[in-house]
Amino acid sequence: MPKPYQKMAILGGAGGIGRALVNRALVEGWDVVVLDLAASLKRHAPPKEVKSVAIDLRDEDSIRAAFKDLGGINGFVNLAGYMTSMRPLEETKVAEFDEVMSGNFRGAYLAALAVLPCLRDVGGGAIVNIVSGLATNVRPGYGLYGASKAAMIHLTKTLAMEVAPDIRVNAVGPAAVDTAFLRGGTGRSDEDAPSHLNVDAYISMTPLARMAVADDIVGPIMFLLGADSSFMTGQTLWVNGGGYMP
Repeated sequence: MPKPYQKMAILGGAGGIGRALVNRALVEGWDVVVLDLAASLKRHAPPKEVKSVAIDLRDEDSIRAAFKDLGGINGFVNLAGYMTSMRPLEETKVAEFDEVMSGNFRGAYLAALAVLPCLRDVGGGAIVNIVSGLATNVRPGYGLYGASKAAMIHLTKTLAMEVAPDIRVNAVGPAAVDTAFLRGGTGRSDEDAPSHLNVDAYISMTPLARMAVADDIVGPIMFLLGADSSFMTGQTLWVNGGGYMP
């Protein structure tokens, strides 16, 4: 039988994981829309067959406008997120707290609400949020980022209960992935700057003895979007090479 029409929207699709996900989705026959910061889309333009939409998750009007004309979609992936400099909570300014929570959690909340009508237009579908092992594997210096991702796990579970049975909502929780995110994020930083992570020390603590790459995260995302996970909702898949086993 011919494959049913499928459309995927990827928030943060110009980033390292996003670009790998776009390529995989195209190979598998999805129609893809990428939503990202204008600066990110300029630096990493999607393939010509992919529609791109500029969005700023700190701006409610920008979010509303980006999803207004998106049309019906079957799958939505939220890869958006960024991390500020590592520092103890006592040394963190309120402005920095507001920036991280606005971009990582408030924006994710508003985007999730905005995409629900698009999924309902085709009778339902699946949402995959990208969280982080730091949401539950607490480490000093990562307080703001970890808290924002912990909130996203709670958001994922709550939405999963409230929008079932037509829409499934799950999450993928990666460990550190070798992308520009470790240097501040696509569109927000010098992507060629040194990583804030001690890579050698990190690898030495990881049973699979390497850093994750973008494709390691793409597979679990595609699984959660597809029929093989049709009885899963409200779950988080931890992808970390065995470095953290909740």
